[in-house]
Amino acid sequence: MNGSQVSDDGLPDLAEAQEKIGRLKASIEKIIIGKSDVIERTVTALLARGHLLIEDVPGVGKTTLAHALARSIDGGFQRIQFTNDLLPSDVLGVSIYSPATEEFRFEPGPIFANIVLADEINRTSPKTQSCLLEAMNDGQVSIDGQTLRLPTPFMVLATQNSMEFTGTFPLPESQLDRFLMRLRMGYPSSEDERRLLLGKNPAEAIPALEPVISTSDVDGLQQIVGRIRISPVVTDYVLALVERSRADERLALGVSPRGAMALMRAAQALALIRGRGYVLPDDLKELAVQVFAHRVVLSNRVVSTGHDRDLQETIILEALERVEVPI
Repeated sequence: MNGSQVSDDGLPDLAEAQEKIGRLKASIEKIIIGKSDVIERTVTALLARGHLLIEDVPGVGKTTLAHALARSIDGGFQRIQFTNDLLPSDVLGVSIYSPATEEFRFEPGPIFANIVLADEINRTSPKTQSCLLEAMNDGQVSIDGQTLRLPTPFMVLATQNSMEFTGTFPLPESQLDRFLMRLRMGYPSSEDERRLLLGKNPAEAIPALEPVISTSDVDGLQQIVGRIRISPVVTDYVLALVERSRADERLALGVSPRGAMALMRAAQALALIRGRGYVLPDDLKELAVQVFAHRVVLSNRVVSTGHDRDLQETIILEALERVEVPI
């Protein structure tokens, strides 16, 4: 952010950062109506260098959200439809032999984009799912003995339909742990749905959506996020929540260290969005369920009722109630 003022705490002018973030949110809200909370979480994940898993019924705007985000930051967008016959090479790319040059030429796959929509990610095999792990964790892929960096910023927005189970492969714990947050979009309110029905089709409106910030702006905002202050008291609060999850007898696996770091990073991004140079315990409380719930694994002693997600979220909510909030 060249030319911006620097505050006493060493952070660039937060007002300038907020202005850019506000433009980004307003741009997406032109397309996604009545979902300001979901849009804020999506921007939070982007600024925190994280990935999103959205579980919901078809037709509520998951694909449109990803496309609108990419257009708004002037970033590359790719959609990958995950099916049971999808191969890792269909995602990462493949080396093709050229008789003219007598050399292999690498053709990059759709993973080489700023915003990647992994649609119905749980409909492909674990082998293909696993090809995303390095990309999501390190921002790179290893192919044919070479390591290739992905564009920056890089974000995977994955969808899965929580109501359809036939022909799906459950995401392994290692895959789930790579997602910063798990969200639901939900149905729109009656008034918002009326606006949708009477307005222009969002899918048709996306091509006319102009970028409001650049990918370099996003890089700059991500760097600021890493400098948002976290006090030792706030760190202790995160550790207490994590320990509470690991001690819960209903869980075979509590929150991982990666999960604890994810909550800290998400809270830093949310603090920036709210115009602060420091994290509050309330930031952690606001994000904990969406960051932690998909990372915990229920014990075999817990009888499955088909609502495992609800129980995961309940356990995290109970931890929030029982762990004392620092003043």
